[in-house]
Amino acid sequence: MSTPSAPSGARDLLENMLGHLGFAFTLEDEKRGEDNVLHVRMQNPARLIGRNGETIDDLQFLLNRMLARGDEPAARVIVDVENYRREQEAGLLSEIREMVERVRTAGETVELPPMNAYERRIIHQAFRDDPQVETVSPESPARLKRIRVRPRRPAQS
Repeated sequence: MSTPSAPSGARDLLENMLGHLGFAFTLEDEKRGEDNVLHVRMQNPARLIGRNGETIDDLQFLLNRMLARGDEPAARVIVDVENYRREQEAGLLSEIREMVERVRTAGETVELPPMNAYERRIIHQAFRDDPQVETVSPESPARLKRIRVRPRRPAQS
């Protein structure tokens, strides 16, 4: 028996939120690797994406906060609109790979530009199994943080 990628509560909640905001849309459940994705299809996606993705980021944050309000931890859900997140991820990884290559060749630590939690997660996942480099986020309550990419230290025995 197959299960949908996003929890049904998440789908219902997002449908209600977007409906109350007056959007005409359809929703598709999608599984991207380990991620549960609710993909929004609509005529004018720029209205929901917002400037530099700020609106979609806020919507996703709000949805996940509402899902986590219960006693049991909720599965994290990503909201995508007309493949905006997929394209954003590809561009981000392309840009970051050049910087990571400097870490590999020069052996120096590189500090990446400030990123939100979603972008940092993409970077951490992309390089978590890389034998040459590791990514480190600072402990901070700030919404935008800079990841440091440094040469991977040998494992202690």
